[in-house]
Amino acid sequence: MLPRILMIEDDQRLANMVSTYLQQNGYQVVHAGTAREGIELLNQQSERDRFSVLLLDLMLPDAFGLDVCKQIRAQQDVNAIIPIIMLTAKGDPMDRVVGLEIGADDYLAKPFEPRELLARLRSTLRRQEIISKQLPQQSASASTSTTAQLNFGNINIDLDARSLKVSGEEYSITGYQFDLLVVMAQHAGRVLSRDFLLDAVKGEALHAFDRSIDVHIGRLRAAIEVDPKQPKRIITVRGAGYVFSKAQDV
Repeated sequence: MLPRILMIEDDQRLANMVSTYLQQNGYQVVHAGTAREGIELLNQQSERDRFSVLLLDLMLPDAFGLDVCKQIRAQQDVNAIIPIIMLTAKGDPMDRVVGLEIGADDYLAKPFEPRELLARLRSTLRRQEIISKQLPQQSASASTSTTAQLNFGNINIDLDARSLKVSGEEYSITGYQFDLLVVMAQHAGRVLSRDFLLDAVKGEALHAFDRSIDVHIGRLRAAIEVDPKQPKRIITVRGAGYVFSKAQDV
């Protein structure tokens, strides 16, 4: 089955050009001219016909693309982990930084060469394929509800009590590590960069090459992994960051 691409873009001429080019290169493209239409298409997709990537314009007639990205990432279903490539006519570097921090996977400024978009699209799909091979299949017991608790197999994270239990046994971790664990659990199945994690927990200054996050990850692994030296619950994706696995089977 050909990969399906959802494109939310109000420029009909650009959408037609991109659709034609991507279709010629082996992709199915579904176009939405507004944020509302795009979100509806995303929510109505079937299990067999899921979109592989979302191409999202920054400036839409009924919404700001960054807000749409944030809304999608906040969903509590499979839609939340769809790869998103932002498209924008604005050249402000801060837009790019903010977009990546709230969950966009890539960012392409207009005008762009269709070949560059195709290359970025292929790269994004390759990353997703690598991640899916590294992660075990999601178990039926995995739960990421927005209630006061997050449950993944034998792992229980109580948000109100700020406690971590593994197989009923409570583990003592620092407040910073608990916040870090919550952020990762709430984004289960998605690669999170060190910069994203550092900024999300807001526990220390953001430094591009700060490796302290690795130390905290190591301590979390010591608490929740069956074998911390061969982690299956918090997985390292080289050059990208970390993934908290949705499947937390013992």
